[in-house]
Amino acid sequence: AESHERIMVVEVMGRYAGWIAMHAGVAGNAHVILLPEIPYDVEKVVARIKARYAGGRRYCIVVVAEGAIPKDGTLSTIGEDLGREVRIGGLAEKVGQALGERTGFEMRSLVLGHLQRGGSPTHRDRLLALRFGAAAVRMVEQGKFGHIVAYQPPHMVPVSIEDAIAVMKTVPLDSDTVQTARDLGICLGD
Repeated sequence: AESHERIMVVEVMGRYAGWIAMHAGVAGNAHVILLPEIPYDVEKVVARIKARYAGGRRYCIVVVAEGAIPKDGTLSTIGEDLGREVRIGGLAEKVGQALGERTGFEMRSLVLGHLQRGGSPTHRDRLLALRFGAAAVRMVEQGKFGHIVAYQPPHMVPVSIEDAIAVMKTVPLDSDTVQTARDLGICLGD
């Protein structure tokens, strides 16, 4: 993005929750992060990008969760199969096109999708996977069926499936990670 002085819009998975976008955006030093939890105003994003360019920072990285929704807008979908959940996607291209048109700056969009899952696991990834598997086997030995394994640091605990799916876990707007993003000057579109 920096070497070509362009806006890079990166779409990540997550459906209706912005965990991946928030964590990847903050960790990857994005300048804008758009989440399903915060309806975004494209004009505020445009203003932030123009300010960066005017200040000599002639590039911008925008991370969008696939389920982010513009204020007074609708979810970006790419199709619907009868009897299946709606297919969410195409937002990187839509946001990128809007930003390119409104700023006049060169833009590229990218959908990471399943490429996100293709990285080599770290030692922490391997250990966490082993802990989940071992806890699942212990639950079977104990006859705890109808449960999933949940990681509640530092423990692996059984949680009933009913409790696990009762409420969608979205990014809390008062969380430390959201506050950190704001403190770093990351635009969340609001």
